[in-house]
This record gives sequence, C-alpha cells and structure tokens, in this order.
Amino acid sequence: MSRRQEVITRMLELQKQFIDYEHANGLDPKDYYADENFLGGFRKEYYDLAKELVDLSHAEKGSHR
Repeated sequence: MSRRQEVITRMLELQKQFIDYEHANGLDPKDYYADENFLGGFRKEYYDLAKELVDLSHAEKGSHR
C-alpha cells in the first residue's frame, strides 16, 4: 500500500472515530479545540495527515511547490 493510501485510510478511520464519539457524547464546539481530550489529539493528527496528503498528491502529479 502506498503512503498516500495509508494516509487516506487513517483519515477515514479518524473520521469514523470522530462520528462515533459525537454520537456517544454529543459535541460542544469548545471541546473540539481543547487539547486535553480525544478531540484535541484527533484535530492535530487529522490536520497533519491532511497536509501530508496534499504534499503527496502534488508530488504524484508533479505540481509540488
């Protein structure tokens, strides 16, 4: 599996975890930005993966900055 596919797979796993968390606990928007709970770690990891995916996609298409 390519790194790009690994990143996409992990992002989908995180999205499912987020949805499951929201259904089980509800979601207060201020909790999304709190670093001391699941959502803080989720937000950072998802953001980092999204940036990596953009870079990988640009590199694959030859349009990397």
